[in-house]
This record gives sequence, C-alpha cells and structure tokens, in this order.
Amino acid sequence: MNAGGPSGRQIDVLIISLGSTEGLRRADRELCESLERAGCAVEIARAAPPRRTRTLMLTDLAWARAARSVAVENLARMPLATPSAIVYSSTTAALLWPRPGAIRFDALSASNRPGRHGLWQRPLERRRLAQAPLLLPWSEGGLREAPSPAGHERALVLPVPVESSGASVPKRDIAAITYAANPSKKGLDRVLAAWRAVHRGGGAGESDELIVAGASVAELERAGYRPNETEGVRVVGALPAEEYRALLRRARVFVCAPRREDHGIAQLEALADGCLLTSTPAPGPYAALPIASALDPRLVSDDLPAALCAALYDPPTDYAARAQAAIAPFQRERVDRIVAQELLPRLLAAPSWRRRH
Repeated sequence: MNAGGPSGRQIDVLIISLGSTEGLRRADRELCESLERAGCAVEIARAAPPRRTRTLMLTDLAWARAARSVAVENLARMPLATPSAIVYSSTTAALLWPRPGAIRFDALSASNRPGRHGLWQRPLERRRLAQAPLLLPWSEGGLREAPSPAGHERALVLPVPVESSGASVPKRDIAAITYAANPSKKGLDRVLAAWRAVHRGGGAGESDELIVAGASVAELERAGYRPNETEGVRVVGALPAEEYRALLRRARVFVCAPRREDHGIAQLEALADGCLLTSTPAPGPYAALPIASALDPRLVSDDLPAALCAALYDPPTDYAARAQAAIAPFQRERVDRIVAQELLPRLLAAPSWRRRH
C-alpha cells in the first residue's frame, strides 16, 4: 500500500492541501499527525497560493489549478502501479483533480457560493462528490449539506481536534475578543456596533477593551472598516497560534456575528480556552452554535448588544466546566480513535482510481 513520497520515503496517504486559511492548514496538520499516530506514513502537498483575483469564481479557479498542479507534481514521483490513498482537503482542491480520492470539507460551494459566485463550481463539485470513494465532512452539519443520501453512505464525519491551549489566567483582563479574518463574512461591522452600544449604555468600563484578531488595521481598512475609530477597540492582526490562544485564555468573552459560518474553529477554540461564546445565529454547519445555545441561550441572539452585556456583566455559573464537557467530541484522543478504527481501514480499502475510472 506504499508509494514513494516527495521526501523519498514510502508513504501511504497523500494529503492535497489547499491551505488558503489558517483553519484549513491546521486541519491538514491535525489529520496528518493523527494518521501518523495510527501508524500511517503521510505527506502533505501544499498548493502554492495564487495571485489575488477580483471574483470568487476566479479565486476558486486559481486555487483549484494550484491544487491540481501540486497533486500532479507529487503523484508523478510515485510508482503508478502502486495504489496510494489521496485526501483532497476541501472540495475546491478536488475540482480539477488528476486522480480521484477522498474529499475532506467543512462546507460546500453549493452553500457558500450562491448565485453567480458559484456558477461553474457547484455542478463540478456535485460530480466530484459523486465520484469520491470517501467523503470526510468536518461535522454532521457539513454532512447534511452533501447532495444525496447515497453520498452519506460513503461518508465519515471527522472533526478537527480542539483542545485547551493551557491553564486559564487567575483574572481575565480582556473583556472580549473577536476573530476578523474575512471581516464581512465574520460580521465585524455587527460586532463593532454591539461593542459601541455596550459602551454608550455604560455597560463597559473605561479600561475594558475588545481585541480584534485575524486581520491587520490596513487589511480591515481596505475592506472598508475603521475599527480603531471605535472606543475600546484594539486590533492585533494575524498572530501566531500560541499568541492568539494566550489572548483567549485572558478574555472573558468571545463575540462574533457571522453572516454564514462554515464550521467555526475559532469559536470552538474560545470555548476550549474558557471564554463565554456570544454569537448571533447564522446559517451553515456552525458546530459551536448548538453548544453555545445549550450552555446559555441568552448569549446566542440577534440582539447582540444584549447578549454581550449578559456575557460580560451577568455571566452564567460553571460555564467553562460545562463547555469543556460539551466539546468533548472534539478532543484529539477521540478523533484519533475515529482515524485509527474507522478512517484508515476505509481510506486504504476504498476502490482505487483505476478500478473506478
């Protein structure tokens, strides 16, 4: 079952990584490490980031071509007579595949590329989902977006592990934090408006601040946002994971207002690090939303200022402990069991591209 990998060693699984976001890159690293812990030899082949384009259709085409290019390059180094398992990380990475393989995804173009934004992606995505020997959605919500029950028979829900990043500080000195990469989709405008309302109402003290992470001031200004013009807001930009998670451990509240959420790793990380999760409801396979609603329904509301006030100044008791129990299915140990006991046997037993096509 081995093939010669790019590094010269024998490999079992090749992951074609789009890596267009930190969340996707992290998911690929976690999958690689989990497969290795199960005794599998793995390589990640990462697509080179293409130049910026003006439309989502062209952006997806550029990334799909980059994924095909890196897949062709790496597969060319492997003996064609030797079967190897391939995992395409996202449906975009699989759109122009040179060879079928499993497809891992958080959400589908059919849902997050409406109208003209997904004219060519959606029909090709349906074809690839039908051709793939195995579908690996991140969540049950992602699986529900798959086009047919027949596809569900070839599917295995495989979460991205989420763990606490360390001990919580004795006194949390940051009032709230939000993650604003792709600020329009994440609803940064609504978060800032809620923060301003809390300040105007006297609900936040002068020393309280909202930390905006994930994008720099310049990036936000290019997108039409002026966060520094709002009192009590500090933009820290894109940080290394260790620094960002350290901020989560200091924050009392993680606040967000996504217009659509394809999964929400940032929200799950916030729960893991002891933040209260305040959010508006949102469409999409938003894994943390039902968890947050069950923990305290006051904190999940279209009235985000009221929800934020409740989280900051009338917090529920035992929230962090209950959150840890609620996110137990995302623990690395549990995901490792799925990988070793369910994924690996199905992945390596899936019909090869030669037999399917």
